[in-house]
Amino acid sequence: GKLLLQARRLCEAGCGYVTIHASYAGVWDMHADQNNLNMHDGMEAVGYSFDHAVSAFIEDCEARGLSDKIMLVCCGEMGRTPKLNERGGRDHWARLAPLMIYGGGIDGGRVIGKSDRLGGEPITDAYNPRHLISSILRTVIDPGQLRLIPNAPKEVTELLDHPPIAGLGIG
Repeated sequence: GKLLLQARRLCEAGCGYVTIHASYAGVWDMHADQNNLNMHDGMEAVGYSFDHAVSAFIEDCEARGLSDKIMLVCCGEMGRTPKLNERGGRDHWARLAPLMIYGGGIDGGRVIGKSDRLGGEPITDAYNPRHLISSILRTVIDPGQLRLIPNAPKEVTELLDHPPIAGLGIG
């Protein structure tokens, strides 16, 4: 919660971009092995504090009229297996991952995309990191009005040409 409070204060003071890396000392890796907690114990350790911090941040931003000026993106680097492993943990899963976006002028309160009943495979259009980055970029710039230097890296131009996540209302 303290990191989100500090981020909100930095944004209010004019900082245009703040990144928080909330690793919780690796507790999000809930493989239930010799180095990691199982899902139950891991969620007991971080679930409530994460939920409370994000909820308080959103309420704080809305109370201060900042919800259009601040975007919160909560994601990990990959998803987790839809079923618990034999030790009560979840392992890495590249085919589906959760993502939460708040603010940035995006209409909230929606779920975009669907998975199969096990939560393991997308059954609607799948999105990748380029969709997310394109969505974030389009909340702060108008790609049609952007003038890039000659010979800009192709990765930059490809991101600007990549479509955002459909359904967010971002052009």
